[in-house]
Amino acid sequence: MPGLLLRTLRGENATERPVWLMRQAGRYLPEYRALRAQKGGFLPLVYDSEAAAEITLQPIRRFGFDGAILFSDILIVPYAMGQDLEFLVGEGPHLSPRLADAALSALHAVPERLLPIYETVKLVRAALPADKTMLGFAGSPWTVATYMVNGEGSRDQHETRAMAYRDPVAFQTIIDAIAAVTVDYLGGQILAGAEAVQLFDSWSGSLAPAEFERWVIAPNAAIVTALKQRFPDVPVIGFPKGAGEKLDAYARETRVDAVGIDETVDPIWAARSLPAGLPVQGNLDPLLLLAGGAELERQARRVLDAFADRPHVFNLGHGIGQTTPVENVGHLLSIVRAWRR
Repeated sequence: MPGLLLRTLRGENATERPVWLMRQAGRYLPEYRALRAQKGGFLPLVYDSEAAAEITLQPIRRFGFDGAILFSDILIVPYAMGQDLEFLVGEGPHLSPRLADAALSALHAVPERLLPIYETVKLVRAALPADKTMLGFAGSPWTVATYMVNGEGSRDQHETRAMAYRDPVAFQTIIDAIAAVTVDYLGGQILAGAEAVQLFDSWSGSLAPAEFERWVIAPNAAIVTALKQRFPDVPVIGFPKGAGEKLDAYARETRVDAVGIDETVDPIWAARSLPAGLPVQGNLDPLLLLAGGAELERQARRVLDAFADRPHVFNLGHGIGQTTPVENVGHLLSIVRAWRR
């Protein structure tokens, strides 16, 4: 029988709630810090399939989450498309050449850069208990494009937004290319053992409504359609961070199986406004998990209660912060595990 998380993503509204947390494998865990100190930088860890599998499994062993999220990075896709990728200490990821300065046609694809990621998925799925769900993921085209165009992260995605306005035909070519690789990449993860996948659109909140429709909804809808043709039974979670009131249109038009909600969205509004019966995921503020205490418990229960009448995967509104106390994560898990609708 499928685990609770997979059943929920397929539309079952159980009496209890499955839980996993974005960035549940990472720097807040002492076992992760120890392994990273031993192995070196972030990208070498991602490409060491055994180490990446171990990191993916660490929070499952410690907390018993219902899902294991692949330890990797959204920039593996542009890396496979031919951009060089490095993670600089204190600066984050850098891609070159920037597509603000170079044509997409100048890149030479290196699809074998995806193979170690598939191996990680295989190793994790083989080691996971049968009732735990293996989650794969990729970045959505808009968010990946912001890094490919600018070469690094930015506060307001100014360079990429300007390019999309200035030369929408060229920018559409970039979006379409990312979407095509993403379908193959997620398909490879599914064939390797991923039972559900998530599309992260971390920077979707920077777009005006018409641009959101074109650069977020349309390409994500195309990815979902293509995946469903190949893998009709594999749930796809869409997470358009910052979408706000555009969440309803996103959910209806992309036809994702579940929609992730960030911490800026009122869960009561989301429960009322999103399509009836659609599974939702979220949306506790990660800073509440860092702060802990009585307010953590109160707000976690508010989220749980708000989504009592529909399938709900408990999660954060974004990733766990690296300074989050491990004991607060354990406390949150006890709150979620004790709740019943």
